Formats: sequence, C-alpha cells, structure tokens
Amino acid sequence: MRRSDWKSVLDAATSGALEHLDSLPHRPVLPAADHARIRTALDQPPGTAGIDPTRVVEDLARDLGPYVAAQASGRYFGFVAGGLHPASLGAEVLVAAWDQNAPMFSSTPGVVVAEELAAQWLVGLMSLPETSSVGFVTGGQMATFTCLAAARHEVLREAGWDVEADGLAGAPPITVVVKSGAHATVLRALRFLGLGERSIVTVACDDNDNVRPDELEQALHTIHGPTIVVVECGNVNTGGFDDFAAVADLTDAHRAAGNPTWVHVDGAVMLLAAASPVMADNVVGLDRLDSWSTDGHKLLNVAYDCGIAICRNAAAHRAAMSIQAAYLEQGTEAREPLDWSPEFSRRARGVGVYATLRSLGRDGVAELVERTTRLAHRFADALRESGRAAIVNDVVSNQVLVRWIAPDGDHGRLADEVMAGVRAEGSAFFSGTTYRGQRLMRISVSDWATDEQDVDQAVEALLRHARLATG
Repeated sequence: MRRSDWKSVLDAATSGALEHLDSLPHRPVLPAADHARIRTALDQPPGTAGIDPTRVVEDLARDLGPYVAAQASGRYFGFVAGGLHPASLGAEVLVAAWDQNAPMFSSTPGVVVAEELAAQWLVGLMSLPETSSVGFVTGGQMATFTCLAAARHEVLREAGWDVEADGLAGAPPITVVVKSGAHATVLRALRFLGLGERSIVTVACDDNDNVRPDELEQALHTIHGPTIVVVECGNVNTGGFDDFAAVADLTDAHRAAGNPTWVHVDGAVMLLAAASPVMADNVVGLDRLDSWSTDGHKLLNVAYDCGIAICRNAAAHRAAMSIQAAYLEQGTEAREPLDWSPEFSRRARGVGVYATLRSLGRDGVAELVERTTRLAHRFADALRESGRAAIVNDVVSNQVLVRWIAPDGDHGRLADEVMAGVRAEGSAFFSGTTYRGQRLMRISVSDWATDEQDVDQAVEALLRHARLATG
C-alpha cells in the first residue's frame, strides 16, 4: 500500500479550520467579494505535473477561506441555517478520515450501528412511535421526498395498486392536501414522485400560517380515494405549528370512511420542539401522524448535509426505498441504510447525529429549542419597541417576520436596504421573504452558539441602518 503524509495534510487542514473557527466572533458574517474576484482567487487549473497535497490544502485555506460565509457564526440569522456543534465537527473529521461508503452493515459495520443508534435515540427523544423507521438523507428536500414516497406506496397499496411494480400509469389518482403556506420543497417532491402539482388541493391558513381545521375538514369531504395530507411543525416563515390533534382526528375519520390516507409532517424547522417539555402544548397529537421529516443541519446543528426521514409504517418506508442485487450482502440483523433512503453510495452522515445527541443529552436538546425560541422573542421585543419595525407573526418558536416601517410607505424597499446594509458591513446576516404580498425581513435563530450579546449586537446594526436609510 502506498503511504501518504497524512499528518502534514491534516496539520494544514487543522490550521486553516482553526483560523476560521477562531475568527467567527469577529469576522464579517458575509464576505465582501463578487463572483469575479472569487474566481480570480481560485482559478488555478491543474497542471501537468500536479502539486503536493499539503500545499493544495494550504492554498485552499489561504485562497478560499476569506470568501467563506461565517454560517457557523452566532449572528447568521438567514435561511434557517444551523451552526456547527463541536461534537458534530469532531465526528465529521473522523467520518472523512474513515472514508466509509455506508449502505450496508456487511461493508461498513461500525458506522451503520452508530446510525442505527442515532435513529433510535431521535425517535425516543421526540416521543414518536418507537417502531418508526429512520433514513438519513441529504436534507429536508430528500427527507420529504422519502416520506412522501412511502406515503405514495401505502395509499396505493391500500387501494389495490403496486406502484413499485406497475408504476403510476393507470393507478388510482392520489389527492394531496397541502396548506397555503406549504414549503416549496413539498411541491418539488411531488414533481419528483410523478404526482404533480395538479394533484394538490390547497387549504387556507390562519394569520400565523397554521392550517385551519375547519377548512381541512371541508376539503376532505370533497375528496374520495387515496389521500396524502401534508402539515407543518414549524412554518418556514412564522415558525407556527399546525393543530396536529385536530388533523389526526379529521384524517382518522377520512380513513375510516374508506379513503386510504397518510399524513406527513414537514418538520424541517422545528420538529425538535417535540423534545422540549416547554413546547409540549405545540406538538399535541404529533405522534398520531404517519411520517415526519426534518433537517439535522438546522436546529440540531450537525454539519451539512443531514436530513432525517421518519415513518411510522416501516414496511411502507422500506417498500418505497429498498433495493436488492445479487452481489449485495444484505439480510443481517442490523439496519441496512440503503433500505431507508434513495441513495446507494452514501456518506455516514448519521454519525454526526450520534455524536451531537450524546454531547447535548436530552436536556441539552430541549434547552437548545427553548433558548432559540427565547432569543427570537428578544429580537421581536427589541425591534417592536424601537418603533421602526412591526412584528408580523405570532412568535411561537425561532422565526420572526419583520416589516420595516418606511415613512414613504415603501416598506419592502426599506427592508431590502436594511438587510443589504447589515450584510455589507458583515455584522450579521438576515434574509428576506415575500409573505402574503409583503416584502419582509425574516429572522431565524437556529445556531447553538447564538447568545444575548449576538442578538443585541444585531439589533443595534439593524436599527442603525434603518436610521441611515430613512434619514
């Protein structure tokens, strides 16, 4: 076996990584550079002879490092992006060094068992049915896809159709019920699954983008045959929670009337609320539904990429995802990862979940949910009290919608100017959204490292740029 100078490469990588991590409290949250400048810094095509790996890593840290967003900063409040827990970082270093392709126990037993345990712990932590199956995928998009594939399988199976064998041509039509504020990844997953957006019935929401049970009941009365309903645990704009108990009651009745029914929960933003006693009132009935998806790289703060698909009906989950081939060595007592996700070759992303859960513990996960919610309230209170902004949503978790009040009435323009000013100086990062026709600023508190000082510093920057923009 050819030997490599691993120590020199790791020393170079560690030096660059530590420089980045140590700079997080004071470096610009968003680097000030345009596309052309970054290309100029990185455009060093491979030469004929090649370069020593250590030098390549040193050059990468030097040339690319200045243009990396400080997404693990406590002041990154855009796009529901979690930070990086130290246990996850350490696990990712090991996973990269171990270089495991992790589809089966027979090929890589250690990491498969670690993922098996992480799956079991997650289900227990959120008080979901203990026999639920879990797949570790790339993110919320593929977690939703995986759960809806299981849903498609099961509602068609109950209608007497084998979609895996016979495809969708000629199958009984599936009606998909979503709320008006459903995340775009749900619609995209339906396209991937061949169901299409015209299969959708949209149900109205209340003022916090929570589905209205009366509207859901009315919609279900008009639907006959296989039905998939999608609700949310943490709306991407408002952070709101649907009434899971009411949804469960209504869909149980729909199922009892002879309609094969599956209810999926998009929990990318706040499924972990189920781990917090303080948030218990928001998740009543969550465990009565059929599948749940979330992002580990959001609130759990594991490294990118990590999505999690959970299904009550393990048989449906496995039927939709499993694969067999003569050359594979399957059928052990261990959980085989390739049976629970759409990937074959895959990195052992569940090891980061294993490490982070062990480090945080049950109390730590609950505290993380509660602290990010508390800090979201701190943002909302400070901006509301300034008189320069209005809070549009009912802040029930870690999301805040802000309308900046412009003297000339062009509130959307002011929102964009305030966000642009704060981004340009690098003091924090916020992203915008268009919500019910309004251009707003969205605050997402999702980083385990964020504290009161980060919030106060960000509020000061926001108000300063609001004053500059309005004169």
